[in-house]
Amino acid sequence: MSIMGNERRVFLENEAETEHLGRELARTVVESGHGLVVYLDGELGMGKTTISRGVMRGLGHEGAVKSPTYTLVEPYETLNPPTYHFDLYRLGDAEELEYMGIRDYFSAENLCLIEWPERGKGILPEPDLEVHLETRGEGRSVVLRARSELGAGVLNELELIGPAS
Repeated sequence: MSIMGNERRVFLENEAETEHLGRELARTVVESGHGLVVYLDGELGMGKTTISRGVMRGLGHEGAVKSPTYTLVEPYETLNPPTYHFDLYRLGDAEELEYMGIRDYFSAENLCLIEWPERGKGILPEPDLEVHLETRGEGRSVVLRARSELGAGVLNELELIGPAS
């Protein structure tokens, strides 16, 4: 199996299905017993934070999940695995990530969800899994791509809803 060619496509009709994808991702990460680096890619309003909310809820978080646009990272350290939600939309320069100690977040035990990963290019580690969202009719077309053996394992365990896009 070629890792780079390992991808799945799904169509999500609404916010509930988008959040369900996040919950499903949480389930597979927990079952894998490892952390994961996930890039969430798509224009504003595509559902990146909705997927993140699904992940947090799938891991047992009951409070609000908001995009950390101004703080860059929102820690959920009491979850298993410890989870960090990054939103790099307002990042001025990728070098700023070095000043915040970005590398400390990326251990094998942590789950890192990164919105707007292209803004951290050159500093961020390579992803295990990429999730690309775009508008399709009233819903979202999602492409999930494994970029590591770990990502391929998680991707193969996902039970996706909806028809392929």
